Amino acid sequence: MSEPSPGNRKVRTAAPRLIFESGSPGRSGFCWPSAEDPARDAIPKALLRDEIAGFPEQGELEVLRHFTRLSQRNFAIESQFYPLGSCTMKYNPKINELVARFPGFAEIHPLAPADLLQGALELLYELERLLVEVSGMEHVSLQPSAGAQGELTGLMLIRAYLTEQGDPRKKIIVPDTAHGTNPASSTLCGYDVIQIASNAQGVIDVAAVEKAMDSDVAALMVTNPNTLGLFEKNIEMISEAVHAKGGLVYLDGANLNALMGVAKPGHMGVDVLHMNLHKTFSTPHGGGGPGAGPVAVKERLRDYLPVPRIVKQGQRFELIEDCPKSVGRVRSFFGNFGILVRAYTYMISLGGDGLEEASRMALLNANYIRRKLEKSYQIAYDEPCMHECIFTDRIQHKFGVSTLDIAKRLLDYGFHPPTIYFPLVVSGALMIEPTETETPETLDSFIDAMLAIAREAKEEPDLVKTAPHSTPVSRLDEARAARKPILRWEPSASG
Repeated sequence: MSEPSPGNRKVRTAAPRLIFESGSPGRSGFCWPSAEDPARDAIPKALLRDEIAGFPEQGELEVLRHFTRLSQRNFAIESQFYPLGSCTMKYNPKINELVARFPGFAEIHPLAPADLLQGALELLYELERLLVEVSGMEHVSLQPSAGAQGELTGLMLIRAYLTEQGDPRKKIIVPDTAHGTNPASSTLCGYDVIQIASNAQGVIDVAAVEKAMDSDVAALMVTNPNTLGLFEKNIEMISEAVHAKGGLVYLDGANLNALMGVAKPGHMGVDVLHMNLHKTFSTPHGGGGPGAGPVAVKERLRDYLPVPRIVKQGQRFELIEDCPKSVGRVRSFFGNFGILVRAYTYMISLGGDGLEEASRMALLNANYIRRKLEKSYQIAYDEPCMHECIFTDRIQHKFGVSTLDIAKRLLDYGFHPPTIYFPLVVSGALMIEPTETETPETLDSFIDAMLAIAREAKEEPDLVKTAPHSTPVSRLDEARAARKPILRWEPSASG
């Protein structure tokens, strides 16, 4: 491995002046018609605005440089590695974008009749079939717009099913290693949450599930692999314990990137599953969207799936809404179509063997990072991990350096910080997920940076505790930024 560049040391570069601090009156990047030119009167009044006090007056080149600088300050998967654990921030192949922009997909109107949507409906129908195959489930709805909405939809299906059986029940069991949205989805669906603790190995004890299960429990929500990056080895026995008392098993599929092509949740006793297409299947991710969280179910829950349903009648595809037991619509039209096109493209591009290889490479990359860093950072659980590995700041804490400090210092080395302080069951957690898309060279550079920070924490702790030093904005008072955000610039009294 190469030594990190000394340019990543405590160095600040001169930042350009704020655009509000430069420019001069009368400067413009646009040539307006003169007062005598008739074209000036042709400009619609609605497009004109009053003068704004203190607004910068700049030429075209200055405006261009300003927005170019801003774009270069954005962090993107095209510029560097996102080691965000639990989020699966993998690269989105450009062929996905190309296909999503085909006029036949990009320009269709969602209110067009089915006769004009046959290609789109066929793609959605085939995507459902692909997700059934990958998950081992039996039916899929592409309706939910994100993982959290998929969770809520899945619980609505469980509630509708149990209600028809005569008892919707009152409680949902959620392990402490579940994703944070699980309790929220349960509460929104009218259930009380019963939390069970993971054992010393970081997984669920079958005995704990058996103890918590009673006739009031509607379902167990389990994440597998869990948020500790560990596979729930007893998942089949856990499912049997839930089913024995009349409950259902909901699996949070946010970590499906560790399983696709290798193992199928439907073979583990799972009744309901949601899948994050914007994680596992490489579609764009972040910034509040876009996303897609299809929900998959076993046969007994099929009649409760959202409408409209896509059905194939002969050689035609139709959207049907006459489903009396359905929970109804969970979003407009028939899903986040652009994201669904991208996910379909990704799946058929890789094929079954490619999906399996992607999962195995994700596991290999995570375990590679784990082994390279385990002597410098405390491992949360001394077990081979799945697609993500978790460290703690216990070693660095001896020198007064915290997880937050390590994350801030990584910015100086050009890397996005990993997920920190999650899962909550690990004190000072650093949660790293490399995905399968990163090369050994990229992983080695990240590992070099982490090892350098571990040395700095021991030899120059103040350097780490005051980071970042090379970013446009230095360390912020995060509590103040959250409580008193400055959302707009105000000109000073002196102008």
